[in-house]
Amino acid sequence: MDLIQLTPRLDVDPAQPLCAPGQTLLHAYLAPNGLNPAQLARRTGIPARHIKGFIAGTRAITPKHAVRLSLVLDTTAFYWLALQARCDLARELQARHIRRVSAD
Repeated sequence: MDLIQLTPRLDVDPAQPLCAPGQTLLHAYLAPNGLNPAQLARRTGIPARHIKGFIAGTRAITPKHAVRLSLVLDTTAFYWLALQARCDLARELQARHIRRVSAD
């Protein structure tokens, strides 16, 4: 059963606050469970430097990372990829807006 109908007009509710996937990882999963990046790294097999990069916003969550996070944190891989895609789109739209304003 499909919970989400993928259509060309699919979008995210703009009223929802934008939160980078690394911040979600930190505030919704690591901190409440008393985990640090090294502990999550051991559980997921993702290098601790990558997890620190997610949290800092300097590294994107890839499909491989999303699967590993989902298995350990009882989420879906789609959840992590959707958070990453939303953040990437917001950054790109902001950059385009800045370039357009600069050109005017």
